[in-house]
Formats: sequence, C-alpha cells, structure tokens
Amino acid sequence: MTTDRPNNRTNYHSHCSFCDGKAPMEDFVEEAVRQGFAAYGISSHAPLPFPARWTLEAERMAAYLAEIDRLKAAYADRIELYAGLEIDYLNEQSNPASDYFQKLPLDYRIGSVHLIESRGKYVDIDTDAETFAENLRLHFGDDLRKLVTDYFDKLMRMVSTGGFDFVGHADKIVYNASQCQPDIAEQPWYRQKIREYFETIARHGAMVEINTKKYHAGGVFFPNRSHFRLLRELRIPVLVNSDAHLPQTIDSGRREALAALQEAGIDTVMQLTGGRWQPTKIDLAAY
Repeated sequence: MTTDRPNNRTNYHSHCSFCDGKAPMEDFVEEAVRQGFAAYGISSHAPLPFPARWTLEAERMAAYLAEIDRLKAAYADRIELYAGLEIDYLNEQSNPASDYFQKLPLDYRIGSVHLIESRGKYVDIDTDAETFAENLRLHFGDDLRKLVTDYFDKLMRMVSTGGFDFVGHADKIVYNASQCQPDIAEQPWYRQKIREYFETIARHGAMVEINTKKYHAGGVFFPNRSHFRLLRELRIPVLVNSDAHLPQTIDSGRREALAALQEAGIDTVMQLTGGRWQPTKIDLAAY
C-alpha cells in the first residue's frame, strides 16, 4: 500500500444503502479512493429489537459484513477499509456491549443515542426541528430541560456500560433543542450537565468524534466547538467524521474541524492504522 496519501483524510462514520444511506457501499469506497483517503470505515445503523426504517435489518447482517470483506480485498492496494456499526444504547439489554454486537467480526463500534423512552414508547429525537418540537409537545410535555437531561443521562449510562470505540455526535440534541430555546447551551444547568457528561467519557477512556455532518448546512459541529477546550482539558482523544449519507459528503467539514481543533489547542486526532487506533498529528498542509 502506498503511503503518499494526505494525512488526516479518514472517515469512520458513514452510512450506505444497507441502512439509511443514499448509495451503495462501493460508491463511498470509490469516492474515498478518488479523494486519496488513507482509510475509510462503513458504519451502518445497527439493528434494533423492533423495525425501524433507518437501520440495517438483522437478516442482512451477514450480507453487510460479506460486502465489506469483498471490498477490503478488492481495494487492499489502495485504501484501508474497516467494518463498523453505529449501535444505539437503547436499554440495559440492547446496547453496544450486548453479546450480539460484541461477537460480530467488527473493526470498531460507535456508541450513539437517537431514541428516548417516554411512557413505554421510544421516541426519535434525532429528527428535523419541526418533528422534534412536535415530539417534545406530544411525548415530553414540552419539558425541554427534562428531555435534554434524560438524553445526557442515557449517554452517560452508555459510556459507563461500554462496548464501543467512540461516542457518535456527542451533543446532537442541542441542535434541535436550540430551535426551541435559543440560549439553552448557555444555561448554567446545561453547562454543568455537559461537563458531567464529558468527565464521564474521560473517566471511562472513550474517544469522541467531531461530527461534521451539519457544518455546511448549520455551521456547527457535534460536539459544539465551544466544548473543544474542555475536551483538551480532560485529555479526551478525538477523531473527525462526516457521518456521510452521500458519497460526495465523505470529507465535508473535515478541514474546518481540524482547524477548529488546532485553535482549541488539540494537535492530534485518532486514526485506525493497521487495525489499531493511533494518534496522528493534524496536518492542514495536506489540504
């Protein structure tokens, strides 16, 4: 394998047509090769214990893993490819540490929260702003503080349970929550909660992705760039991912995120090299 690829050009959070991505898996790999990526990971939404339109179906898991293996062999001389899953922490029985997910032959696992329980029903809080506001009213009595607190409490249970490599879109709920309450991120209770959350991550030794999916559309990263100095203070390892659902977005927002990390005093990102997570110096000159 050649070694003249641009530094820091990797992506370990991406979706394809096996879940809610918009193109076949190989289209993403071909685009990564075209752009000179050093490594690329496929991370479909893992199956849930009930039907969901945006997840990989359990019956297709073998086909999903077989396709990644095929592409690993076909592109071995051009790029390092990795098999991942984005796994929801649903409850104590269904989460990244569950035996089912731990026994799968994966190279890495992402731990995420998309659903919050209300009166025995799981409600999707990773939606458009209008649906979020409607769900807040219908299922959570318009109590935004309680919903956001429940979200971070659930994430902290996920972190404590483990079974994953890095936390996906660490504070994504605040994007929709701020549409309901613009100053929510400045509230003392929120700032205290976010610190408690990242301290939990640091204590358990997990990594955090800087998710760039909404950067060009909304000018934000997850976690918000205002927390980057806290990540540095707590010495939490970070990596940059675009959460791509289209091949053309695999590198979206990466350079901007790397620059923002440098501004916050963080000079390395984590990358899979030869199957091992390694700190790699940020090199903006490669862009």
